[in-house]
Amino acid sequence: MLLLVAFFSWIRLPVIPGHQLAPGAEANKSDVFSIWRFPRLTLGAVAIFAYVGAEVAIGSFLVSFFGEPSVAEMRPLEAAHFVSYYWGGAMLGRFAGALLLRYIPANKMLAVCGLGSVVLIVAAMLFSGLVAVWAIVAVGLCNSIMFPTIFSLALRGLGRHTSQGSGVLCMAIVGGAMIPLMQGVLADNAGIQLSFLVPMLCYCYIVYYGAFSPTLRGAAVE
Repeated sequence: MLLLVAFFSWIRLPVIPGHQLAPGAEANKSDVFSIWRFPRLTLGAVAIFAYVGAEVAIGSFLVSFFGEPSVAEMRPLEAAHFVSYYWGGAMLGRFAGALLLRYIPANKMLAVCGLGSVVLIVAAMLFSGLVAVWAIVAVGLCNSIMFPTIFSLALRGLGRHTSQGSGVLCMAIVGGAMIPLMQGVLADNAGIQLSFLVPMLCYCYIVYYGAFSPTLRGAAVE
């Protein structure tokens, strides 16, 4: 990490045209903190945190989940095939989502996919056998459009703050390290099947963000 910090402090990163200060203008010292004036961005960062965390957590627990006697009692090699279906569904859904987003508003698509994930996780927790297996695998399909959709919604209307906003959103992917840990704690204390409550709550937040992000105007762009 220290080497990466040194590297990025040394190289010159490209400037995004149209979002830089006018020639001769000085950057406001409060710009570092003014980025948080935009609720859509702030809550979008939480959505990225929740999405990446939930996606990684589910992918990390699939083999153990499928091996549970109360679910499918699969051997690790057999379970690994279904893990590839989970990530493969995310890839295929990305192409289908790119087409659908041409006709469906991004926030509505996000809310629908988030709701689909919630329903599928509930099914995986309540049922067993192939119903539970395919329910949790299908969450990968719902995941497909979430990251780019949240990213674009969160940056909408930021103007010259767009570059800073992008940095905030990129930092939020740390959820991929923290949410699986939370699920692991719950799995140790309540069982693997019930531990999927953690990613389910993450998707509930994503449903909220998708449904209400258009109303989060925030401060006026200067």
